[in-house]
Amino acid sequence: MGQILHGSATTTEAVRRAIQNSQESLRALSKRYGINQKTVAKWKKRASVADLPTGPRDPHSTVLSLEQEAIIVAFRKHTLLPLDDCLYALQPTIPHLTRSSLHRCLQRHGISRLPDVEGDKPAKKKFKSYPIGFFHIDIAEVQTAQGKLRLFVGIDRTSKFAYAELHTEAGKMIAAQFLRNLIAAVPYKIHTVLTDNGIQFTNRARDKYAFHHIFDRVCDENGIEHRLTKLKHPWTNGQVERMNRTIKDATVKRFHYDDHAQLKKHLADFIDAYNFARRLKTLKGLTPYEFICKQWTSQPDRFIIDPIHQRPGLNTRTN
Repeated sequence: MGQILHGSATTTEAVRRAIQNSQESLRALSKRYGINQKTVAKWKKRASVADLPTGPRDPHSTVLSLEQEAIIVAFRKHTLLPLDDCLYALQPTIPHLTRSSLHRCLQRHGISRLPDVEGDKPAKKKFKSYPIGFFHIDIAEVQTAQGKLRLFVGIDRTSKFAYAELHTEAGKMIAAQFLRNLIAAVPYKIHTVLTDNGIQFTNRARDKYAFHHIFDRVCDENGIEHRLTKLKHPWTNGQVERMNRTIKDATVKRFHYDDHAQLKKHLADFIDAYNFARRLKTLKGLTPYEFICKQWTSQPDRFIIDPIHQRPGLNTRTN
């Protein structure tokens, strides 16, 4: 961990530096680091271990001339026609113009999207509002150099408070323990959880004679309503799906981890920063924990403990 790698990187800066300083053959280095000999040769020739920038230095069309691009840009800005209408109108003047070359031209000049016109789109429906304590829960897969891990994530629909754990397995007993840990970590009462229909959370339809699922038993013990998403409708649980992506973008998709311990530490740091320091537009500029503390003043009956006591750092109160 410590360097930012692009998505297709097969080496770290430390490996690249070792290749440049080594006197071994390309074949030996290739076998040692599990990479292609061409990759070894490439880093042998370079003086730096940083990735080179990709893409053209001066983006320009290989199909259109500067005069033709100027015609396209002027036409688009003047008419504000959609892409296909622009194509059909300009093709008599520029016969070799294709839809893809027209789109790339508009993108280069920052006019590929037309300005929104009031009334041309239906108004977005707002999510049904719930009091704090409605958690979306899901499982995702992440990986380090040591192997795969299962990422359990829960996020409050209203406060956006997030809780996450990493496990080597994703069985129903682990899912039930995750729920118990989530209940203990939250300073207020959880009244509803929403999960998919995975076997970690509920019995399959054909298992009608099976025992009451352990996850449901934990819900019953704590007075929690367990809701399930519709089959083949993963977007019903979209809030936690989006949180999964946010966590991955900040961790495994951005950094290399030599072992599980590095990822677990970084994940804990990220979740703390998210809950206590990240200001969210949907919460009107508050952090998730600031929102929770605000709810404590207006709805104290929903809380188990004073959330101010769980803030990081020194907690001092005067009477």
